[in-house]
Amino acid sequence: MAKTTTASKEGTAIRTKREIIKLLKQEGAIDALQLAKLLGLTGMAVRQHLYNLQEEQLVAFEEEARPMGRPAKMWRLTPEANRLFPDGHADLLVSMIESMREAFEEEGLEKMLEIRNRKQILQYLSKAPSVLPLKEQLEALAHARTAEGYMAEVIDNVDGSYSFVEKHCPICEAAKVCSGFCSKELEMIQQVLGEDVDVERKAHMLTNSNRCIYSIKPKDSIVL
Repeated sequence: MAKTTTASKEGTAIRTKREIIKLLKQEGAIDALQLAKLLGLTGMAVRQHLYNLQEEQLVAFEEEARPMGRPAKMWRLTPEANRLFPDGHADLLVSMIESMREAFEEEGLEKMLEIRNRKQILQYLSKAPSVLPLKEQLEALAHARTAEGYMAEVIDNVDGSYSFVEKHCPICEAAKVCSGFCSKELEMIQQVLGEDVDVERKAHMLTNSNRCIYSIKPKDSIVL
């Protein structure tokens, strides 16, 4: 019974967060009391959801002066929240890949992926340079990938290795029609981190996992 109640509460919280995100998309900047009125909830409950969404970098606020009392927090969606809404770019990208394959065959498509991969490596090295300690470099890379919609995080494992986890893939539809995207992603992470690190993909969204997980092991340390 306790497990059922907990699951029910979690489900309600998720639905409420979705409604808040939908309202912010529709209404623009709005304060917690207005949201509470629209949702039929208490202001305290809505604020708690907003702070949770803020931790997920999906919402942010700006203070707005009021004639009386303290300034109001006007909540709005962040650019990161755009990934939660339908995006026609996925269909466009898939169509472009299929057209490129038809026009230039697999060789031309592979060349395009190689060029994209080189540019990504340079871009990530500028944000997560190899001079950083491995943990810091991984965190910087996770930050950069999260900004692109990958919802990345770094997990310290008890054996001294790291797990680089991506909970969302903004190019998933493209990867379904062109597996080269995924092989290049693995190659890109390896080249960004350097030859002193072993990188292995342990879970993959395209093989029915709900996330991509990369095992990161420094070669110069003993992993138990």
